[in-house]
Amino acid sequence: MSTIDFQEQFDHKIDNDISIEPRDWMPDDYRKTLIRQISQHAHSEIVGMLPEGNWITRAPSLRRKAVLLAKVQDEAGHGLYLYSAAETLGITRDQMYEQLHTGKAKYSSIFNYPTLTWADMGAIGWLVDGAAIMNQVPLCRTSYGPYARAMVRVCKEESFHQRQGFEVMMQLAKGTPVQKKMAQDALNRWWWPALMMFGPTDDNSPNTAKSMRWRIKRFTNDELRQKMVDVTVEQIRLLGLTVPDKDIKWNEARGHYDFGVINWDEFYAVISGNGPCNKERLETRRKAWEEGQWVRDAAMAHAKKRAARKADEQSKAA
Repeated sequence: MSTIDFQEQFDHKIDNDISIEPRDWMPDDYRKTLIRQISQHAHSEIVGMLPEGNWITRAPSLRRKAVLLAKVQDEAGHGLYLYSAAETLGITRDQMYEQLHTGKAKYSSIFNYPTLTWADMGAIGWLVDGAAIMNQVPLCRTSYGPYARAMVRVCKEESFHQRQGFEVMMQLAKGTPVQKKMAQDALNRWWWPALMMFGPTDDNSPNTAKSMRWRIKRFTNDELRQKMVDVTVEQIRLLGLTVPDKDIKWNEARGHYDFGVINWDEFYAVISGNGPCNKERLETRRKAWEEGQWVRDAAMAHAKKRAARKADEQSKAA
């Protein structure tokens, strides 16, 4: 079959919502776009463990400690699913790690902000994981099969994380004046970075059109951001907190909330490596990789030993 025939088969599957699988022919640009998106997603899960991991020992109760520990473990699992999905496209785990550690690969800008108080754990669960759910639920129907299947489990667990974060914020908002103030402060600091999570506006996001055409993404950045605002404003009012945007106003004609202008200069500064915690996050990841070399070596040696023992037993049995 010619390349034209393969392209027609690929287009037919895309147009009819038939999953593309690892052994299927796919255009090089499609493969590269998937590797970029899935690896970036995986990196975000792994780096996202860092700001929360710092609060495991400082959680205000044993229950909160156990819940946060379970959440951080979930994030590690999400990274594993996604790295495995990316590997089906021909890139190795080590290559992806190298891209992360050298700064060539990006991860979500949100994880370059500091977590100053316990309320940040609530805000991250509620706003950050809430934004992730908005973006990730449609990915359960993305065109690439391994990615879509991985996202089914990821989204189920992220939904729990979002509810857990909202519960933390609700308890603080209903607590003492100091606790409510702490919740409002966390909301003020995480609101705009959470809206930036969806990426640049559609006019400034050339990758969006390509991803939409291939059904890698189902909604544009601006569509998802608007949905996030519409849902979250009502939740903020339920908590008895104040929306940190003086321009928030319901637009009857559009059937959506109008909201203020995002500081895109801040967004681009953060993704360029100049955020509050960029250097700290990457240095922590690089250090963990280097100091964990002996663990990887030991695991490989053990696996080889088991394989040799099994081969010897099979040889004797024959």
